[in-house]
Amino acid sequence: MKPSSMQYIEELVIRYPELEKVKKNIIDALNMLIQMYSSPCYGKLLVCGNGGSAADSLHIVGELMKSFKISRPLSQDLQQSLRKFEHGRELSEKLQMPLTAMALVCETGLNTAFGNDVDPVYEFAQQVLGYGRKEDILLCISTSGNSENIVCAAEVALVKGIKVIALTGSKGGKLKNLANVCIAVPEVETFKVQELHLPIYHALCLAVENEIFRVGE
Repeated sequence: MKPSSMQYIEELVIRYPELEKVKKNIIDALNMLIQMYSSPCYGKLLVCGNGGSAADSLHIVGELMKSFKISRPLSQDLQQSLRKFEHGRELSEKLQMPLTAMALVCETGLNTAFGNDVDPVYEFAQQVLGYGRKEDILLCISTSGNSENIVCAAEVALVKGIKVIALTGSKGGKLKNLANVCIAVPEVETFKVQELHLPIYHALCLAVENEIFRVGE
């Protein structure tokens, strides 16, 4: 890992000293993400959560799919290929290289159809079954660690050989025993757990972007 990538984690713990308890888990999750995004097979991050954690899922995808702090220009080959088309120059200049990620909370048509026809508890699990590949990572966000629809998604992920990162409250819940890495922040009350989840996933997104796109280190 680049020293500048690790610096984001060090700064996180300085700003939020209570996260020293889960620093190793955060680093383990970061290494998993770096390995996935730097692999020749190149997987994607699937993210799911409920309520405020659903909003966090969208937030994470927004940070990964476009530039966060570092410029992410397209490769010269891709720019040249785009410039053959009517909007090619604008596309080659405006588009940014993504870190591929999907929020499973977005599929309104699929989720409402599955929830109505089958059972809403299994909506995320169905998407993991359909979208997930062994190169991917599933990020499960649950303040209790026991959200049934999130647990079901994790179970399907493990059957498919997909690694699981859990972001939970202090007890970890059922996700603690299902995740390859569980970041169980030292709070129990829902809003306090969520207040610590945000700086953690910001640091992870910043560090991954730095690792993949920063040059000259």
